[in-house]
Amino acid sequence: MISFKRLLKSFTYAFRGLAKVFREEQNLRIQSLAGILALILGLFLGLTRIEWAILIIASMLVLLMEVANSAVERITDLFKPRINTYVKEIKDIMAAAVMLSSIGAVLVGLLIFGPYLIHWLLAGSFKI
Repeated sequence: MISFKRLLKSFTYAFRGLAKVFREEQNLRIQSLAGILALILGLFLGLTRIEWAILIIASMLVLLMEVANSAVERITDLFKPRINTYVKEIKDIMAAAVMLSSIGAVLVGLLIFGPYLIHWLLAGSFKI
């Protein structure tokens, strides 16, 4: 049976964690802003449903990786005094994961927005 009280607690904890990461991690705020700008541009350009789905997945992947990176950083900070070189390597690897997801999202953005913007530059209209 579903316990709505327990479900509500889970959502409360999740939103609390998200708020904490959003307050403390500048990169998450920057990536969120980039995602919002991409969504606004998507509204302006009139993306297809498939384009919307791909754009949302790419944007959420970047945010997810940043949140996971923040969690791993906190975990590794517990071990910092004992295993310093491994902590640095783990943090570098997680930063690489965030960077790769960001590069992927930029490529997705270029693939989706590129044709619209090229058409606009050449024809003066956003309709394709």
